[in-house]
Amino acid sequence: MKTAVVHEWLVTYAGSEKVCEQLLLLYPEADLFSLVDFLTEHQRHFIQHRTVHTSFIQRLPFANPHFRQYLPLMPLAIEQFDLSTYDLILSSHHAVAKGVLTRADQLHISYIHTPIRYAWDLQQQYLQGAGLNQGVKALLVQPLLHYLRLWDVACANRVDHFIANSDYVARRIWKTYRRRATVIYPPVAIDRFSPDCQRDEFYFTLSRFVPYKKVDLIVAAFTQLGLPLVVMGDGADRARLQAIAGAHIQFLPPQPDAVVVDYMQRCKAFVYAAAEDFGIAAVEAQAAGAPVIAYGRGGVTETVISGKTGVLFEEQTVESLMEAVQQFEAGVPLVEPAHRRHQVERFAPDRFQRELSQFIEQKWAIFRQGDGVQ
Repeated sequence: MKTAVVHEWLVTYAGSEKVCEQLLLLYPEADLFSLVDFLTEHQRHFIQHRTVHTSFIQRLPFANPHFRQYLPLMPLAIEQFDLSTYDLILSSHHAVAKGVLTRADQLHISYIHTPIRYAWDLQQQYLQGAGLNQGVKALLVQPLLHYLRLWDVACANRVDHFIANSDYVARRIWKTYRRRATVIYPPVAIDRFSPDCQRDEFYFTLSRFVPYKKVDLIVAAFTQLGLPLVVMGDGADRARLQAIAGAHIQFLPPQPDAVVVDYMQRCKAFVYAAAEDFGIAAVEAQAAGAPVIAYGRGGVTETVISGKTGVLFEEQTVESLMEAVQQFEAGVPLVEPAHRRHQVERFAPDRFQRELSQFIEQKWAIFRQGDGVQ
């Protein structure tokens, strides 16, 4: 099979990029396509320093770092990729990647991290967070998102098979596209962590500072509780978060992986307040032996066992999080760190490669036997 891997944009090494990395390891001869490629030289390890086929957005003014401002052009840009010589197309999708154009004699399998959030279930949060929910800007942006939704649903028909990164996302795929999806959990490098380290008294959260991550909820709760919290990350909300934080809240910018591992292994508990599609950080925390205090919605309900490996709170409010932390402080009878590590071993990269390889090989065999209609 001549294979193409299509990824939205290459600017960092985060959750979706870890899936892209595994796709490229599974198909080392595959060609890689991305709307833009702004990786620095030392970030290119996960794509094996290969050449990337980029779109016209790469060459537009101020695309680096403001490529997201070209969202209206992304559907057009993704459709310009010439994939006519490939047998198998693997798209890694959270915005527009699944919209590539393919023929009936090509097999397109799309790994869905999420249907495009800011056009669907989080539209209002994104608009409010960006100040685009009122006035003239709202009159411009809302029709754009309406168009994006229409395009997003239409191009779902270009995909032969959907893979979801969690049951939660599979339900959202059905809700949005009325298509079934097979769940293959994403790869988590759990071997980086040891569950046997001595735990300190600080709580820890790791996140981008954007509205839907709800870092402000965590900062406000720990400010009121008077408990030590380390907040690692960066984003547009940094100034606002620092303004509401108490003296015992420490902010750290994004750190090298070794530093992240150290904090995960030493924290009293890892705190998570977003409704995540999967939530790799919560799995990493458990691999490091840390209990997880998290909002009980989304993919985290599939990775954290409430009352055993962590505490889940029911409402996305400061009060509900405070109650969960107080419950944890009172001594919830959780399992030992080694058992927390054991229960997340099912998310290891070798398991991901095995399940994905079996899925693709099965679908390819069926596809080649007939006319591709299944």
